[in-house]
Amino acid sequence: MPARPLAHPDVRAKSEPPSSAWARQILLFAIFFAGLMLLHAPLLRLPYFWDEAGYYVPAARDLYLKGALIPYSTPSNAHPPLVMAWLALAWRICGFSPLVTRTSMLALSAFCLLGLFRLSRAAANLPVACATIALVAIYPVYFTQSSLAQVDLAAAGFTFWALAAYLEDRPWRQGVFFSLAAVAKETAILAPLALIGWTLFVDFVRRGRKENRWNENRGNEDRWNEIFPPAGKLRHWRPLLFPVLPLALWYFYHYAKTGFLLGNPEFFRYNVAATFNPLRVPFAFGMRLWQLFGYFGLYLLTLAGALAMSRPPRSRAGIARPRIQIWMQAALLSVLLAYLAFMSVVGGAVLARYMLPVVPLVILAWVSTLWRRVRYWKLIVGVVAIVFGAGLFTNPQYGFSLEDNLAYRDFIVLHVDAERFLAAQYPGARVLTAWPASDELTRPWLGYVNFNAVASTTRPFQVSRIEDFSPPQIDLAVRGRAYYDVALVFSTKYQPPHPLLDNWEAWQRIKEQFFGFHRDLLPEDIAQRMGGTVVYHKEINGQWIAIILIKR
Repeated sequence: MPARPLAHPDVRAKSEPPSSAWARQILLFAIFFAGLMLLHAPLLRLPYFWDEAGYYVPAARDLYLKGALIPYSTPSNAHPPLVMAWLALAWRICGFSPLVTRTSMLALSAFCLLGLFRLSRAAANLPVACATIALVAIYPVYFTQSSLAQVDLAAAGFTFWALAAYLEDRPWRQGVFFSLAAVAKETAILAPLALIGWTLFVDFVRRGRKENRWNENRGNEDRWNEIFPPAGKLRHWRPLLFPVLPLALWYFYHYAKTGFLLGNPEFFRYNVAATFNPLRVPFAFGMRLWQLFGYFGLYLLTLAGALAMSRPPRSRAGIARPRIQIWMQAALLSVLLAYLAFMSVVGGAVLARYMLPVVPLVILAWVSTLWRRVRYWKLIVGVVAIVFGAGLFTNPQYGFSLEDNLAYRDFIVLHVDAERFLAAQYPGARVLTAWPASDELTRPWLGYVNFNAVASTTRPFQVSRIEDFSPPQIDLAVRGRAYYDVALVFSTKYQPPHPLLDNWEAWQRIKEQFFGFHRDLLPEDIAQRMGGTVVYHKEINGQWIAIILIKR
């Protein structure tokens, strides 16, 4: 079937045979995949990190070993199994290892970039699409998620493909891709539901205009035609309901097997029940806005785009450069608002990766604005790219999740070195620590400790676990000092040397009450309270880890 014309007349593509379109997409995928592999080469053999180790890899491993769609080695979070099935298939073909895991995730990331490229071309043009892909690929949150075994990036990728099909008026294709997005992660259902709501609203307004004869003024009619999508799209909203069926079937299956609809009770309490607080929602909303328009250098792109809006469009031969059509902007905006509203209400941890399906849409909109209105728009995009790249290696002066830049690599390196020292010097010891180190010490297949390689015994550690290393938890551990020989303590959160808003006590209380904020004691203070001696201590870029030998 020939490719459909693009959105703007100055960049319309000629009809081409399907074989040519497929060949071009395969070539682009190969280029994206090769580039990602090259950029991620130093990270491909890293052991599993945080939520990877805590849920996604164990769940995929259960599927790989026993064919279990619902994990048995970790409490089920009720996430749909598509990404875990992809990892299990990769391990079945190539073997179980972090290298295979990360390579398979990079393949998904390349597919995601290809979908975003297609969406950007359908909405704007080739130069905007290329610049958007370049910025998204090196945006710190996207970059790190590209090789981590988690579900948000896959859900974002299928959503991009579905949105591209929506703009290209391919109803059945959008139904398939939205369904795949929903079985990658359940929150991806927000996008098709938002488009259904927007389409029905437009249909309601259009019917009202006809009944009230608002179209007598030809100028107003032309303006409304820019805002409204083509009339055919109003007849094609039903495929947007397709994703509801596979997601409902998954939850029915999960409930039949576990007795829980939305995951284990602790997961539901932390991510849903505890977040329904009218005092928490406005603060979460503000944090989500920051993640959309300011996080890790996005503020620079937002500022440049906002300033560009005050300039007239550039023109050639009296013809102004076209914008993304208003109806397309409205459709993408409806998806963004749905994510912004929903993610401000649910989610115990306000993680930036949850917004991956919509942050690239913001980048696309600002890049299109710069292309349309600024002469040296490429220079601005280049500066933003440099800021994004720097954000990968430098930590900001505000709190952030370690998985949002290469701080996660520092965390892994610290834990690998300390835990292998622990296995070599204190084999079989009783260890006090917190998650995720508690899993790292007891599950050798996570890649942190190989008992046969570094120790003279194959005995695993006996681990006692506390929540973190804040004063209340350390005081609790002191009372049970007879049950452990050493303590493996580490920074569970990154604390900037001179954080913004550090002296605002009200904000500190808000973070503690609604977002689980705490301050870890330093190793020397923990050792003093426990009556122990620090026998190992290492720091990297503001993170630390230590081993404390308890005196008897």
